[in-house]
Amino acid sequence: MAKRTIVTMPGDGIGKVVLPEAIRVLDAVGFDAEYVHADIGWDFWINEGNALPERTVKLLEEHKLSLFGAITSKPKDQAAAELPPELRDKGLVYASPIVKLRQHFDLDISIRPCRSFPGNPLNFIRRRGDGFEEPKVDAVIFRQNTEGLYGGVEWTNPPDVVRSALETHPRMAQFKHVPSEEMAISTRIFSRGACRRIVREAFAYAEKFGYKSVTVCEKPNVIRETSGMMRAEAKEAAKDHAGIALWETNIDAQMMWLTKNPEDYGVLVSGNMFGDIVSDGFAGLIGGLGFACSANIGREVAVFEPTHGSAPKYENFSPSIVNPIAMILTACMMLDHIGETDKSERMRAAVAAVIAEGKVRCYDMMRMIGKQDVLDHGAASTPQMTDAVIAKLG
Repeated sequence: MAKRTIVTMPGDGIGKVVLPEAIRVLDAVGFDAEYVHADIGWDFWINEGNALPERTVKLLEEHKLSLFGAITSKPKDQAAAELPPELRDKGLVYASPIVKLRQHFDLDISIRPCRSFPGNPLNFIRRRGDGFEEPKVDAVIFRQNTEGLYGGVEWTNPPDVVRSALETHPRMAQFKHVPSEEMAISTRIFSRGACRRIVREAFAYAEKFGYKSVTVCEKPNVIRETSGMMRAEAKEAAKDHAGIALWETNIDAQMMWLTKNPEDYGVLVSGNMFGDIVSDGFAGLIGGLGFACSANIGREVAVFEPTHGSAPKYENFSPSIVNPIAMILTACMMLDHIGETDKSERMRAAVAAVIAEGKVRCYDMMRMIGKQDVLDHGAASTPQMTDAVIAKLG
């Protein structure tokens, strides 16, 4: 088999810290690849006016496969204020580079597994009678990744043509007396093809890996058209998977039920915003974003990223204290995607063994506040956690 080329995009903050740790584990498990660095993130926005340089897009077009760390995003006014004088007043508008990647390469399928590891002190527990129990959480969220509220079709002070079009809808009457310059509009656009693809991918995954249910988590009782379209496509997909139950939940109720019966849920499917919300909710049950990985998969290109942010305040800690497990599990998802399942299973088993043993724990696993002195109080550094995982590789 030809050696793989992986485009590495460390990005900002702790992305620059955890991505090399994942590569150390990939090397140790015997994954033979060439890694090509690509520029992305805040530094390139403030120096070039573009957080996703075209040279990075070209690398992904060529190699199709990427590991991504994290990026820093800020509101529009803050982003504009950080541009150097020579780049201001040129019409440059900051946009999240990962969102741009998803849309450019049509990375429409986001998969976010949230699985608890026995022995993780951060796992969700609940009271039962006179004691406590720790339910097993094994939920996989399929998030439509390119449309909805993250589609980017929005305006402050909408142009007359936009306002006129919207005012053909009777519900716009309540905004009749609001001046356009005092109005901001963000659209939530779903297309039937994208809804069909995400729900069918969710059912196929459930069937392949033995999940008993697919839950559509939307809000069709209020957002009737868009959520209703997702719901309708799920009902059609369910006809081809008779052995898998189709459940429906509203996003607000789902967030309440997370701590009631999380073990009942298998595969969930949502639009972009609700998928983002519910996946973070489930991640909180398995230890937080330090254990949450994800995939962005299109028809040709795939980008794999942990779901945590860039946490820039930790970037320059020496040694680093951040938990690399989410990034390591992200690398496992990449291996699964390209058929290297024996290596991904060994890596997951090594992570599970370290967590179960409980001797090596990063500061988050010890419920400490993230300060440099946590290492003096028994917390493992980032490299020490990686070393422990490598030592457990079978």
